[in-house]
Amino acid sequence: MNWSAIRHEFPALSGWTYLNTATFGQLPRSATDAVARHWQRRDETACRNFLDWFDDADRLRRSLARLIYASPDDIAFTPSAAHALALVVNGLRLSTANLGDANVVTLAGDFPNQLYLPDVREVPWERFFESINSQTKLVAISEVNYATGFRPPLGEISRFIASLPKDTRPVLFVDGTQSAGALRFNIAETPVDVYAVHAYKWLISPNGAGFFYIAPELRARITPSVVGWRSDRNWRNVDHLSHGTPVFKDSAEKYEGGGLPSALLYAMEASVQLIQSLGTDAIEERVLSLAAEIRARVSKLGARLEQDTGINQSDCQIVAARFPDRDVSEIAKALAQKRVLVAARHGYLRISPHFYNDDRDIGRLEQELKALV
Repeated sequence: MNWSAIRHEFPALSGWTYLNTATFGQLPRSATDAVARHWQRRDETACRNFLDWFDDADRLRRSLARLIYASPDDIAFTPSAAHALALVVNGLRLSTANLGDANVVTLAGDFPNQLYLPDVREVPWERFFESINSQTKLVAISEVNYATGFRPPLGEISRFIASLPKDTRPVLFVDGTQSAGALRFNIAETPVDVYAVHAYKWLISPNGAGFFYIAPELRARITPSVVGWRSDRNWRNVDHLSHGTPVFKDSAEKYEGGGLPSALLYAMEASVQLIQSLGTDAIEERVLSLAAEIRARVSKLGARLEQDTGINQSDCQIVAARFPDRDVSEIAKALAQKRVLVAARHGYLRISPHFYNDDRDIGRLEQELKALV
């Protein structure tokens, strides 16, 4: 793979040492070009062909399904993972009063989307399985923790949930925002009920572009919480839109409700095409290799790397490091002054390389860190 040539597809990298994809992914030229072509076509056609934009969105829907080994009917577009989570919470009526002993389980230190849920119980990994009981209605976790890089064993979790009695089995919601585009995920091998991704990080897309997978069995239980002109299954008949009670499709498209952010989706399509052209296997191998090299170098500078109990962190692309007696927020600010971008999260210096990074970036980080610590 000619990673140097691929790197040139990301203009921002010419002026910055960027190791902060866990905050924002960099957009490839093809994504911004795709948006420009959309604006140009709008002018050329005066939007006469606007229904074609939805055909193009369905093409992206098929690409996203291939990315996670799902069916296109299982994929819906969403502005963020939080919107998908809200759909599930509202559909399960978890936000209503008098829930009794009903509860939501998430992992300690997970992303605020999960922590802000009603009746949430935040539990450490060591007590995760024992904390799920017959009253648990929802298990909501991240595939990769945004601060520590902790990657819980989804296969084991999925099998455990599936083993529970069907009448008390909780819904398993997984936020893949900090993993999709960097790490492989196969819904057939690791069944979950919902897999939601805000694509602006590792899927190198604009913020506001996202998608979620929702299993057919759960779609039968959860009605749309947003109802609009595209809710009725015959919405494409724009000359005679239904004026009665909408009849929903069986597919996940029924959750989209109204119009779609076409410009953002064209950009996301270009980014997904780039990722698929490189291959998810090659990307995962590269990001894990870059992260391993960063861990080795910052360790030599005195960093303490967090290892969550019982979990090997070598399978994660996010590096979380502490420097004794040093404020990592100040370190991150000082590095930014040198045009080296990383992040500080909850006492960790978070370093997050993607496939567009290389040894030069790691060397520059090491050089500037050495001067600071």
